[in-house]
Amino acid sequence: MAVKWEKTEPNAGVLEIEVEEERVASALDRAFRKVVQRVNVPGFRKGKVPRRIFEARFGLETLYQDALDILLPEAYSTAVQEAKLSPVERPVIDVVQMEAGKPLLFKATVIVKPEVILGEYKGITYEDKEFAVTEEVIAQELENLRKGHAELRVLEDGQAEAGDLLVMDFAGYVDGEPFEGGEAENYQLELGSGTFVPGFEDQLIGVQAGFDREIAITFPEGYHVKSLAGKEAKFKVHVHDIKRKALPELDDEFAMDISEFETFEELKADLVRNLERQKEYEHDHYVENEVLDKVVAAAEIDIPAPMIDHEIDVQVKEFESRLESQGIPLDAYQEFTGTSMEEIRNQFRDEAKKRVKTGLVLEAVAIAEHIEVSESEFDLEVQKIADSARMEFVQVKRMLMENDADLLGIKSQIQSRMVMEFLVSHSVHA
Repeated sequence: MAVKWEKTEPNAGVLEIEVEEERVASALDRAFRKVVQRVNVPGFRKGKVPRRIFEARFGLETLYQDALDILLPEAYSTAVQEAKLSPVERPVIDVVQMEAGKPLLFKATVIVKPEVILGEYKGITYEDKEFAVTEEVIAQELENLRKGHAELRVLEDGQAEAGDLLVMDFAGYVDGEPFEGGEAENYQLELGSGTFVPGFEDQLIGVQAGFDREIAITFPEGYHVKSLAGKEAKFKVHVHDIKRKALPELDDEFAMDISEFETFEELKADLVRNLERQKEYEHDHYVENEVLDKVVAAAEIDIPAPMIDHEIDVQVKEFESRLESQGIPLDAYQEFTGTSMEEIRNQFRDEAKKRVKTGLVLEAVAIAEHIEVSESEFDLEVQKIADSARMEFVQVKRMLMENDADLLGIKSQIQSRMVMEFLVSHSVHA
């Protein structure tokens, strides 16, 4: 097979491919054996029509498309490997010659992975930042622990305060008419949580159980439901109950109730250790981002549009999954918010560009520094996956080895992590 690659643009070109006559003849034979199974010719059983009679009746040309379906994928894949290309999109195929007794000639217009011109990536300087476990941080975490184990008690008498949980009915009206999603019964709202439109929760401060209150608010101009954006609304609210959190004392009894520790001091010491690990992780993450942002900004890449579009596809799919986890289909979200698919995709465009560029830069550094994933490093990652999934190492590795996409994905993650370790180890904090 003969292959010629001609670059026509920075990230695109044309592959000219010639497939030998013998392979064309073999593909036509395979195409005939496939097609003859579904044709009817009087005097012959289905699948038993001789080749010469088939060709005389239907013409050899009727086999060409099936033969091309057999030839093109393999020939294109081989040509890509020979030309050492990394396509990022399906090619546009132009068949120049397809005829029995002659070689197959076709052209494939290919968009390829862009060239990355790295800037400075070693010796990057960044401003360090302290992630300390201060007494204030510890106190706040202990308070969060108390709140997380607070007991809700119905307030028999008194007025609602910030932090109280209201059980209420409400009905909203715009221009005197109810609107979709504007009413609920026995809804539980924590005052001060910011769940509702600004101004709504503030006007419920001081309300008492069993009483009604009318609230007037204005939806923000940028409100996600476009039909309500900027509109004035009135809500009729009836409060059934007010529940207030009773916070436990931070003592030995509390420690024994929520943990395996027998004293509060033991519980606090464990909390401090966890906070220190968390702050260490936050510091490492901060440094990685600071270094990576500078390395990516210093690189020059002309990213092909299909790569960005593919990444947007991934992010939209992730967004759709998050919505579905909340019981909201994507089409219902679009109808509710008045947002088109094009607008949704555009919301992810900048982040998609950043992700694609970052991935290309990490890959380019790996090539420049000969950073490759060894078998032992791959096995360590497989063991982590196996432990997490409570599966046998051999079983997980076999599953990964049988799926090229999963295998490449895992190795890419490991390589990216190795590159980040390299970049950070060669950086300097100011």
